[in-house]
Amino acid sequence: MQDLWTLKYRAGTLKEMLGNEHAVATLSEFIQSGTLPHLIFYGPENSGKTTAALALARQLYGHTWKNNFTYFNASDFFDQGKRYLVRDKRFVRFLGTDDPKKIYKSVIDIFKEIINEYAGMASLDSDYKLIYIDNAESLNSDAQHALRRIMEKYSATCRFILSTTKPSKLIAPLRSRGLQIFFTYVPNSVLRTYLEKIGRAEDLQLSEGAFDAILYSAKGNVAKAVQTLQLVSLIAHGSAITEEMVYEATLGRDQSIDNLLSVSLAGDFSRGRQLLDEMIVEKGLLGVEILEGLSEALAESGETDTDIARIVVKISEADARLKDAANERIQLEKLISSLS
Repeated sequence: MQDLWTLKYRAGTLKEMLGNEHAVATLSEFIQSGTLPHLIFYGPENSGKTTAALALARQLYGHTWKNNFTYFNASDFFDQGKRYLVRDKRFVRFLGTDDPKKIYKSVIDIFKEIINEYAGMASLDSDYKLIYIDNAESLNSDAQHALRRIMEKYSATCRFILSTTKPSKLIAPLRSRGLQIFFTYVPNSVLRTYLEKIGRAEDLQLSEGAFDAILYSAKGNVAKAVQTLQLVSLIAHGSAITEEMVYEATLGRDQSIDNLLSVSLAGDFSRGRQLLDEMIVEKGLLGVEILEGLSEALAESGETDTDIARIVVKISEADARLKDAANERIQLEKLISSLS
């Protein structure tokens, strides 16, 4: 089985990270000074937040970094709930069962118990441990207040890094407990050099147009660019990778997007919700990807300029709301209900 290149070529140190120079410099200063506050990483998805946290842990702890770094995904706790908890072997001793129907504690109580225990265990070979909580915007208000108290209680033995794409969803008392560091996508010039390096390592041949097409599709998103490169390498079967191959792999719009626009314009809200379920749950599309697809489908729909302008305004408003939304589905359903 072939390794995922996003993991194979992930930066192992802060120095190896692409872009985000200010974030890298700030974290490097903390390492040199020997002091580290609680941190809040914020920025768009796949902008390097988790990679930076892992690199920070490796440089702080060396070969024992895995003993001193714990990863939790808040969306697993609060979006999947007990079904997720029974699948994670780390939580067996907290639950005492692998049957979610036999768990009588609430998810938030389990979350507080788990975080309390992990934060309270002192490191054997360092002054403190790191606990990284990804998708922190998924924590509800009660969980955030509980986390704030835990951060205060165990500041001597633990440092928290909260990662989020929506910092406005974090309560002010929680935001004030950590230094906020912004991450963003990388410039095409930096990303191209990185892709060329991977291409040489994997013995790939890419045309000039192929590089441009990958960069156009990725828009600075390193993970998306590397995933696209790996995908087209499989399509090429050892031959030279062309611009056409990249477009075939990335720019072919999902037919369900066109169907969603069509049923929304027709006022069929029930069918629209079914299509959203397919795209979000089964295909794993993000809200922003659905909006981009709707915008592209609209341009080719044959609607009048007046109707296109009206709908573009609604799509742009939905895009703005998604940046702060706790639930993307609600915003997408609001959009499709207003297009007819």
